[in-house]
Amino acid sequence: MSGEQAGAGPMATDFNNMGVQDMMKLYYSRLFPHQEMYKWLAYGNDGKHPKSDGTFFQRREFCFTLDGDIFVRYQSFKDGGEMAAALKDRCPSKIDIGPVYNVDPQRRAAYQGSGQGFSPLERELVFDIDLTDYDDVRTCGKEGHICGKCWPLMAAAIKILDAGLRQDFGFQHVFFVYSGRRGVHCWVCDERARKLTDEQRSAIANYFAVYKGQERGVAKLALSLDDHPAIARAYELLREAFEQRILPEQRLLEDEQQAQAVLAYLPNDAIREEVQRRWQHRSGSEERWEALVEAVEEEADALEVQGRKRQGGGDAPRAAGKAMRKALKDIVCAYTYPRLDMEVSKKMNHLLKAPFCVHPKTGKVCVPIDPDHAWEFDPDAVCTVGGLLNQLNSSSGGAVQGEEPWRATDMSQAVDTFRACFLDELQAEVKAGLAEKARQAAAEPTLAW
Repeated sequence: MSGEQAGAGPMATDFNNMGVQDMMKLYYSRLFPHQEMYKWLAYGNDGKHPKSDGTFFQRREFCFTLDGDIFVRYQSFKDGGEMAAALKDRCPSKIDIGPVYNVDPQRRAAYQGSGQGFSPLERELVFDIDLTDYDDVRTCGKEGHICGKCWPLMAAAIKILDAGLRQDFGFQHVFFVYSGRRGVHCWVCDERARKLTDEQRSAIANYFAVYKGQERGVAKLALSLDDHPAIARAYELLREAFEQRILPEQRLLEDEQQAQAVLAYLPNDAIREEVQRRWQHRSGSEERWEALVEAVEEEADALEVQGRKRQGGGDAPRAAGKAMRKALKDIVCAYTYPRLDMEVSKKMNHLLKAPFCVHPKTGKVCVPIDPDHAWEFDPDAVCTVGGLLNQLNSSSGGAVQGEEPWRATDMSQAVDTFRACFLDELQAEVKAGLAEKARQAAAEPTLAW
């Protein structure tokens, strides 16, 4: 069935009963926002401005995963129309986006051995966060599981990354995408970010790498007794998220294994025993956390008082008091700080799945996320390809002439979020930049021969 037939009139098909790959031709023909994707990835270089680079988009690498897990790398397209035609024709189960190279990646063989070579020139700074990396702190499920109880872990990661990228690095064009199953991708698209070297990308990724894995059941954390301002800001946000969302949703201190894992962060047996004694009279996770905090802070206060009373030897008790309070920060950050796939961020030529792909197992669309409403995002309510096609089918008789077909479906909300949170502001900036280049060129004195 062609895309044109799909829009001709109502059909009896229930697309929710079809396989995901069977629906991809209709999806790419009727629902995929080709124009928005082209506007983004062209960065104003669409040939409509005298100072635009007509080769820019064609030097971008796309990788198609075809049915049967066949990977086709180094795809390129001269413009958005050619990209749209290729998607409709080949119907990839996944689209990955790579860098912009110095030459058309499809013609790379022609430059082998030449002085020009084949190398990436720019690529968005990207981050990948997957809920499977939180399996040691989730009680609601493991591996491919995702639900409203563990989504706050992803929302917290979005908040930390968004604040850090904007406030600490000054980036403006940042957007987040639900991966379609159990994770989140972040794209940083400022020109300065796109031209970072691998070393600079690695440095930025390490800046956010507070969580560094596990050792003997306890998280290794790049935290000190004295907070870096960015850590202090993150901890304030994460403690609220931990206490109000993650702790009650995951019921961490009602699960015996998790409760013992939390106690392992306390500095000595005496405080652990005191907390367990207080827990005998507390039942829920929130009540038990309050008891733990009370015990730790009382002990820290006592140590600091002891340090003030000592003449010339108060440093050790004061340091012990600081370490006691740091244990609270360690617990919160161990359970909530973003756990990044570092390798994705470090290399310019790393591929990352494109927004608006359809996850082949869940059928969910990789929709943009408004970071201001990250807590409210519901992964269970994300539009699916089958649901979108059913909406398109039921509304096709009343479609508005000349309007993109996806406007009659929930895809419109996803595209509107993409525009409002990212694309519109980016487009305004790149157009202003091209106009400024034109003004500068016009102002240059012409040489008289």
